[in-house]
Amino acid sequence: MPPKTTKTTKVTKAGRYFEAVGRRKNAVARVRLHVTKTGSSVTINDKEFSKYFPVEKHRLTVLAPFKTLSITEYDVTVKALGGGVMGQAEAIRLGISRALIIMNPVWRTPLKVLGYLKRDPRMVERKKPGLRKARRPQQWRKR
Repeated sequence: MPPKTTKTTKVTKAGRYFEAVGRRKNAVARVRLHVTKTGSSVTINDKEFSKYFPVEKHRLTVLAPFKTLSITEYDVTVKALGGGVMGQAEAIRLGISRALIIMNPVWRTPLKVLGYLKRDPRMVERKKPGLRKARRPQQWRKR
């Protein structure tokens, strides 16, 4: 049985697209990169990009792979769930980077150098019993 891959290329009535999955903390983003020459647009969970990410830092994080490769025309649709805003932005960035590599393997080197292809493994440590947080103990009081 062949190994399960999340990297796919599909053709639909709307055109050809490349699909990849990005993850960060508890955020998961399924990214579809459409091959069209209509301009650049990003849609996340059926919302406009600037409305979903009103903070400039998050928008720059998502669009970093396109800026690195000097790509100006792209159509991206994303289904993002879980995690926080920054976690979703970084998950989308990883998904876009993976989809771009499927589209053109030559782009792997510049994206890899900047760390856009590495899944950040840091997760929140779980709370332990008897402690206030993951590692912070109860405060001792003399009286």
